Amino acid sequence: MSVVFRADDQPVNARADYWHQVVGDTLARLDLAAPPSLDARDRLRVGELGPVRVVELSTGESSRATRRRTHISSSDPELFKIDVQARGHGLIAHGGREARCAPGDFILVDLSRPCGWANSPAAGLVAVAFPRSLLPAWDLDSLTGVRIAGDDGLGALVPSLALRLPKHLDDADGGRLGTAMLDLLTVVLAERLGDGRSVPPATRRRALLVQIHAFIEQHLSDPALSPRSIAAANYISVRYLHKLFEAEQTTVVASIRRRRLARCHRDLVDRGLRAVPVSAIAARWGFTSAAHFTRVFRATYGVPPTELRNS
Repeated sequence: MSVVFRADDQPVNARADYWHQVVGDTLARLDLAAPPSLDARDRLRVGELGPVRVVELSTGESSRATRRRTHISSSDPELFKIDVQARGHGLIAHGGREARCAPGDFILVDLSRPCGWANSPAAGLVAVAFPRSLLPAWDLDSLTGVRIAGDDGLGALVPSLALRLPKHLDDADGGRLGTAMLDLLTVVLAERLGDGRSVPPATRRRALLVQIHAFIEQHLSDPALSPRSIAAANYISVRYLHKLFEAEQTTVVASIRRRRLARCHRDLVDRGLRAVPVSAIAARWGFTSAAHFTRVFRATYGVPPTELRNS
């Protein structure tokens, strides 16, 4: 279960000390240079997703924080985290480097070493923290404090998934997403280190599934989306694609259909789309036959699409 903290939960004269304690307790011990005023825009949500802790932070005015050597105790667990910029811009000084992050960029941080953060006004970030022991025994010094662009190949999937995590903090099966996050990050870091052989096969398979699901989401509106096109785009055989989905307890085709129907359902209950014909909504999400769409929609939701819209 997630917990939400807001700076305006406290009287104005107590907010700075309160916010310093909240940020320190949820992320790591640090010095927080609180802005002149803290308000409802300063908000933090924290929760656990299986092996990772997820912190979603929103700020009002610009802010700065520093983790010094005096904050780091020998008894502290060895933790790493990634900081993913959601809004605004951030500057991180870590490992003798400075990195500037735009929305979608992320940085690997070793919390057993000093670090400094600065965020622009109205910034937002998602931090994902995890024990160092959950990564292979690599020397990660060359990667900490280095900006990884949000549009950089496979690395682009890391911020995409991380920014979705806060929405699932209260889901019963959210732990699977936490594991998927670590699997994907492991493969991306291995790629950057040129050491893919040290990634366990099971981790690589799960990371590939994350990549495949992202591809399906991006191409749901394409009527030609199929196991063959998905396999080709991800450089695997159709047979191996079907084998990967055995662990999902569904099939590729069923997964595509379920996602398309969910998008259609969302659009049909959207009052702003009342003027769009049902057939157009179905076509928008890859259904080429109106009769087939009506049949599978009714089988899934118990009512025809037109009846749902008019209810």
